[in-house]
Amino acid sequence: MILPNELKYTRTHEWVRIEADGTLSVGITDHAQELLGDLVFVELPEAGRTLAAEEACVVLESVKAAADAYAPVAGTVTAINDAVVSAPEAINQDAYAAWLFQLQPANAADVDSLLDAAAYKSAIDAE
Repeated sequence: MILPNELKYTRTHEWVRIEADGTLSVGITDHAQELLGDLVFVELPEAGRTLAAEEACVVLESVKAAADAYAPVAGTVTAINDAVVSAPEAINQDAYAAWLFQLQPANAADVDSLLDAAAYKSAIDAE
């Protein structure tokens, strides 16, 4: 399992990268894509949508399961990655390159409450 140390994580298996402009790129973790298997469909939130923290906002379907991905913090969707809609398998190939959406957080300090790589690993080891 790959866990880049520079990212933040959620207990619901999303990763968060803080971009230079303060927006957050959000995707699902390598662990999550392994659990789901081969992804065949992705539905993303619309740009401009305001999300509450932990709100279901992405639908992921694989050959064996369907799952939601959640907003890591409250904020507004500023961009979506159309490439993963066209080619969901990109998430299986490199979960950390295949971001799903970008979010302008309502409160940047909320990111501090997310897990670091070690805490996320402990959380999934306890599952």
